[in-house]
Amino acid sequence: MADVKIDKTLDVRGEVCPVPDVETRRALKSMKSGEVLEVLIDYPLSKERIPANVQKDGNEVIAIEDIGPSEWRILIRKK
Repeated sequence: MADVKIDKTLDVRGEVCPVPDVETRRALKSMKSGEVLEVLIDYPLSKERIPANVQKDGNEVIAIEDIGPSEWRILIRKK
């Protein structure tokens, strides 16, 4: 994913649901179409919930990557 330009990073590691999901949606609302949001999480349920909810809202999940033990990086393109 080195070719993807990150426009905004949201680090919600240490937070549990619903905070990562709510903060992700809030961040996407403030972004322009085509911009990419990087979300850093360490709560396993968020790895499932965030992609499902952002796709339901019409946005594109570019990637979900393991970045450490129980840590993930989700890349989302705002539509």
